[in-house]
Amino acid sequence: MEPSALVTASSRTFHHAMSNRKFIMKMHALLLGVLTLAGCAVGPDYKRPDVVVPAAYKEAGDWKPAEPKDESPRGNWWQVYGDANLDALVAQVAISNQNVAAAAAQYRQASALLGAAQAGYYPTLGAGLSGTRAQGVSSATTGTSTTAAGSPIVNTARLSLNASWEADLWGRIGRNVEANSASAQASDADLRAALLSAQATLVQTYFQLRTNDAQQRLLEQTIAAYQRSRQITANRYEAGVAGRVDVAQAEAQLKSTQAQAIDLGVLRAQYEHAIAVLIGKAPAEFQIAPVDAMPALPVVPPALPSVLLERRPDIAGAERRMAAANAQIGVAQAAFFPALTLGATGGYQNSSLSNLLTLPNRFWSIGPALALTLFDGGARSAQKEGAIAGYDKAEATYRQTVLAAFQEVEDNLAALRLLANEAVMQQAATQAADEALALTENQYQAGTVSYLNVVTAQATALGAQRSNLDLVGRRLGASAVLLKALGGDWQVGSVVPSNGTSD
Repeated sequence: MEPSALVTASSRTFHHAMSNRKFIMKMHALLLGVLTLAGCAVGPDYKRPDVVVPAAYKEAGDWKPAEPKDESPRGNWWQVYGDANLDALVAQVAISNQNVAAAAAQYRQASALLGAAQAGYYPTLGAGLSGTRAQGVSSATTGTSTTAAGSPIVNTARLSLNASWEADLWGRIGRNVEANSASAQASDADLRAALLSAQATLVQTYFQLRTNDAQQRLLEQTIAAYQRSRQITANRYEAGVAGRVDVAQAEAQLKSTQAQAIDLGVLRAQYEHAIAVLIGKAPAEFQIAPVDAMPALPVVPPALPSVLLERRPDIAGAERRMAAANAQIGVAQAAFFPALTLGATGGYQNSSLSNLLTLPNRFWSIGPALALTLFDGGARSAQKEGAIAGYDKAEATYRQTVLAAFQEVEDNLAALRLLANEAVMQQAATQAADEALALTENQYQAGTVSYLNVVTAQATALGAQRSNLDLVGRRLGASAVLLKALGGDWQVGSVVPSNGTSD
């Protein structure tokens, strides 16, 4: 090669290198600008709204407003009733209840969506290998005419690797991750709420069943007493000291009580079936035997700390959904700004696979792409307005959930207080009815009153005893609902700070 050609070639190489260097410097400057802008996130930052709540509960002592701490442990709150059978049943809810299983699957689904959203922070890599064989059409001119002729068959082999990364200039990806993270936390709270609800429903149903069993034992004892009364009345009729009407009244009283006992069997079967479903079993596969003792009625502490209410999972779930809705406003607002994507492609292309991976067959490209929607007929504005409305709805739902929580606690504190007073009166009424029945039976045997007085006294005594048992069941049920409303065990020692480990 001549010296002049060498100089020309060297000059071209130098200018090409300088051109590449300038391009790389421009790319570095662009990347630095992108990274600087990536910290800018549009949309409002989330702030939990204030909720107007009373400074103290009307139905209790010195309670105060609190903030949700759903991660605090709830304890095995059902153990306050001292019933081993109940403990065994509740333990199966977390394992076999299908509503809890569905909530757990929903939480896993929300966690997967969070992982998919977080993947937006990273570049996307792809690879391709293709081989094509094609023939086109070429034209040939002869004189004044043009004719079409087949072009040569071309074989193309291509191996490529491409990468793309969207710079999060306006925080769209970050807000999307924020929304999905809050949604996953809300699903976790839903799982806790589903478990607590299923446990509370099982406890309440179990109390109804045990109250039914106590009513059944009372009716069995009453039926035995009525059978003795009927026999006494029959003997008096045969001796000629009582009329036939007395025997008929005794028989009617006995049969009516036996019918009530049968009716209790219908309710017991339904309670048993409900418990079977709650622990994930078919009713035909489950049976629970009657027991003689009722569960112990727990004593509500005179002063309950407000931190107990903070564990309610429905409050935590509503608050997290509000945070997710707030982040969606930022996602919608980011759509008004351009999207910057950095892309790179490289690989080898040749007509033959055998010589594909050689330097002359190499190709590459790199560069940014900026995309902005100029007109969409108001779609983005509508989406933003919809996101704002979604947040307003979530905020109202959160406030309503907090108010409903206060109402539920107040309702059951009032129920327990008033039912305790009613139980004292009912116990006195039961004692008086039993005493009246004993006196009436003595008067009847002495012949001073008719058997109708005995029937009336028997019905009054039985009604009082059944009301007494019904009050025990209602007090047990109200205590279970109060525990659910508090989010778990009301023992102060079971509550830990917000950074404690969840059970």
